[in-house]
Amino acid sequence: MALTDTPRSNRLHIAFYGRRNAGKSSLINMATGQETALVSEYAGTTTDPVIKSMELLPLGPIAVIDTAGLDDTGELGALRIERSKEMMKRTDLALLVVGAAQEEFSLEKGWLAELRARGVTTAGVLNQIDRILPEAAEEKRALLEEEFGIPFASVSALDKKYRPALLSLIVKNAPTDFEAPTLAGDLFAPGSAVVLVAPQDIQAPKGRLILPQVQVMRDILDHKGMALTCTADNFPRMLASLKEPPALVITDSQVFAKVNAALSREVPLTSFSIIMARAKGELSVFIDGAKAIGALKPTDRVLIAEACTHAPLTEDIGREKLPRWLRERAGAGLKTEVKAGLDFPKNLKDYALILHCGGCMFNRKQLMSRIIEAQSAGVPITNYGIAIAYLGGILDRVTEMFK
Repeated sequence: MALTDTPRSNRLHIAFYGRRNAGKSSLINMATGQETALVSEYAGTTTDPVIKSMELLPLGPIAVIDTAGLDDTGELGALRIERSKEMMKRTDLALLVVGAAQEEFSLEKGWLAELRARGVTTAGVLNQIDRILPEAAEEKRALLEEEFGIPFASVSALDKKYRPALLSLIVKNAPTDFEAPTLAGDLFAPGSAVVLVAPQDIQAPKGRLILPQVQVMRDILDHKGMALTCTADNFPRMLASLKEPPALVITDSQVFAKVNAALSREVPLTSFSIIMARAKGELSVFIDGAKAIGALKPTDRVLIAEACTHAPLTEDIGREKLPRWLRERAGAGLKTEVKAGLDFPKNLKDYALILHCGGCMFNRKQLMSRIIEAQSAGVPITNYGIAIAYLGGILDRVTEMFK
């Protein structure tokens, strides 16, 4: 990803669902204005979901998801359908595609019910209207809107003149709450100094800052704050160089103890991970989840969930540090299991606690889906930074500003 690109996790995710050969891939190509998705006259061309990033005014950066047919068959087909359902967890807006010649809609209605159950905003597309008379197309669109209870657009993916109708459908129905309006901009007044403590150790990519640091820095600048960055060893010198205390200090959670010891209690302190927890998930749920650490037993199992699939290095926070700190608290017999990327267990009841990373590679929909799954299973969930704060005895200190 180029430095000028918007991270995919910050894009509105729009997924196209429909039967094989309903024209989903063709519609995506029309929407993006390029040959994004593979198109074929043969049913089942799209297998695994395909994601394409693009810009769509006035929405801005979006990610378009092409999925396999809802009516796929066979053992592999069942797996493809399951992958398509998994995409619901990251979908902000679903477009349900129906072919103009199609007469039976029970399958689509079942998928609509599941999308609604997951809280996914959904609209419909009546595609391939070039195959029927214009008056029949309008009648069918009205019928579908009545039967499904969602707005439909009538289009033909073969004719570019219908592109405005498709884009208009997307813009009019796109949810406005898919992303938090700010990461930290509501925590300080314009013109204030905000100090960011960003350790550049073995875990940080060479020559770059990690994504949460970049995103928080940009958010501070967008809200007219002054972002001052230093490493943990230079933090006391940074404070001494300021004529007055900063309005806020945001640190890497792993150096909470060092930063907290050097900082006056009057200055608000939090971490990049906690900032991401508020923006991507439900902070109060994560705070309550962290308190379950105190009840862990040596026989318990803890799930470590990571949004990305990075190559772990020495003293990796999720694979080494947190498991070690949890065993020091609960007992040496405590078992931890790491799941990375989209790999998330179905039977969460096997775990006493879920520890999730900050989720900078996820959109809000994905992380919220995991929170809902954890709550449904009755399993407490928290994130790295909040867990570290709890273990360090400063949880109230680093979350009080959000209350």
